[in-house]
Amino acid sequence: MALRPDRFATSPELIHHQFMARFMFRFVRKWSSVAAGLFLCAFSVFVPTLSAQTELVGDVRSDIAQNSFAAAGSELRTYQEQHGVTFEYLEALSWMARGAAANHNWDDALIFATQARQLSEQQLAPSKRKLDADPHLSTAVGAAYEVLAQELAAKGQPAKAVSLLRAALAKYGDTSIRARLQKNLNLIALVSKPAPPLQETQYLGPKPASLASLKGSPVLLFFWAHWCVDCKAEVPVIARLQDEFAHDGLVVIGPTQLYGYAARGADATPADERAYIESVRTRYYSSLPNMPVPLSKQNFDAYGASTTPTIVVLNRAGQVATYHPGAMSYDDLKSALEKAVGR
Repeated sequence: MALRPDRFATSPELIHHQFMARFMFRFVRKWSSVAAGLFLCAFSVFVPTLSAQTELVGDVRSDIAQNSFAAAGSELRTYQEQHGVTFEYLEALSWMARGAAANHNWDDALIFATQARQLSEQQLAPSKRKLDADPHLSTAVGAAYEVLAQELAAKGQPAKAVSLLRAALAKYGDTSIRARLQKNLNLIALVSKPAPPLQETQYLGPKPASLASLKGSPVLLFFWAHWCVDCKAEVPVIARLQDEFAHDGLVVIGPTQLYGYAARGADATPADERAYIESVRTRYYSSLPNMPVPLSKQNFDAYGASTTPTIVVLNRAGQVATYHPGAMSYDDLKSALEKAVGR
């Protein structure tokens, strides 16, 4: 049985695959295919444990997806006996925590998440290693805090979950997991609160109005990324609802940000990436031509948009009525908008 989608879930697999894709893109760009093949062949001879290490996370996730936690646990034990506690092991352990949480097995989720957090932070402490030194490590730490917060909230202790996440933000607020931590904090504490302001200095399309100036109108914030397939798939849903709620004064704003790369993971200067985003917007978002697109990482951090799309609905008072990491169906988003406008 496949795991149920979890509203707290993010996309560390996407982060990992993007990292690997960009690495290989750069490698192939610098070496011919023949040289690359010889290099990889030699590398596999001299580093026989590489494939075992890079396959662990995928194997554990595959076992969890089939609800085979015993097999996943066996994979982890065997790997640890052979290779010790590596960054790959820590990420795989954090997936055990996420799998247990998705099945609402909170006791096991707490055990796995606590282990992942403690072992990961032990890796950071002795040598003052940076969290973002390895994507496996940052994923493990982010997922551990995510599941620990879920477990507290699920057991009726949201205040403790908020305190945990705020402490994590104080500790890791300048790292890649900031938006992920903020997302989980927002899931617990942002609804019914005033919407954080948007940074609007840089933008594509029409000039964005400030959220303060939009009080009195319902607002839909659609956080998207140029590489995001699910974002493109969400466009027809939002365009349809924009038309249906036009008489309610619905305003749609589509924040995005720079990622440092453009098509096929190629490195890009800010100017080149901005031009690429505009080309993506023109091609895939043409049914939302009047949607202002603020361009700022700060907006993603403030709204915890580590998952794309992230959809946020504001009521007429400028309060967050719906906060949803991930795509929404037409019916679900329509229901959220109806509540926000008071239908």
